[in-house]
Amino acid sequence: MPRGPDDHRLRRPAPVYLLAVVLLVAVAGGAVTLRLREVDRTAASTAVRPAPSTARPGQQPALPARAAPADLPVIDYRSVPGGFPPDPTPQSTAALTEGLRPRARLAVYDAPGGRPRAFLPPSISGVPVTVPILMRRGGWVAVLLPSINRTMGWLPAGRWAVQPLRDHLILRRRTHELTWLRDGALVARWTVTTGSPATPTPLGRSFVLGRSTPGGAVYGGLDALVLGSVPDDRHAVPPALRGAHTGIHSWHRGGSFGKSVSNGCIRVPKSGQRRLLSAIAPGTPVSVVD
Repeated sequence: MPRGPDDHRLRRPAPVYLLAVVLLVAVAGGAVTLRLREVDRTAASTAVRPAPSTARPGQQPALPARAAPADLPVIDYRSVPGGFPPDPTPQSTAALTEGLRPRARLAVYDAPGGRPRAFLPPSISGVPVTVPILMRRGGWVAVLLPSINRTMGWLPAGRWAVQPLRDHLILRRRTHELTWLRDGALVARWTVTTGSPATPTPLGRSFVLGRSTPGGAVYGGLDALVLGSVPDDRHAVPPALRGAHTGIHSWHRGGSFGKSVSNGCIRVPKSGQRRLLSAIAPGTPVSVVD
């Protein structure tokens, strides 16, 4: 995150448009309120196919899903309820090639056939949700969850579709290097800014939730990519950032690239940010490793 509060909210990607959600940003002590607006979406769309059966021939039938109470909490922009298992391999840089897109509000469980813990809505802050699929087991799929770091949840087959994921962003914190892969092949690599020792960029696997339009010239007049990760220590960042998500955005000065000085966000040169905004879709996996 940049120096000064940067509350990365989301913008809704639609077949033609992206809608920026109002967010509050404080830059150099001044508050800036972002307005809703629509812009043309330039990232190429990819086909969505219905959720296949996760059971294979010869396997035992899928474990049944318990009925979910109607009063379960709903995963939202700021928080996700507890009780979910951790990502078993948070430092993995293996490609995740499928995303899950809910067609309706879905109950998320703590294990295949386990306890329902929360609902995953089809959109968060008006942005359609796509979450990377980590694994399949017993007729269920595990997905990364937004708003809590290095956490996954389980879903049975049902009202969701599979979204192909071609891109993968890998941040290596020690070398301040952001790498963009498509179908496993190198597309680009940049020297970037990462979080300071007090407010480090969260380690582990995350993903792109959507886009926002931060205010102020410090962002180079470009949108930010909002990630599913949040500050590991919410109290270490300015108060306006304690409910904010980590972002990837441009910066007005190049002197910070190659350094660890942000509030957790990843600062990319303007030319690189333009390329990412033109191609990176919601659900794209982001791996942050040392």
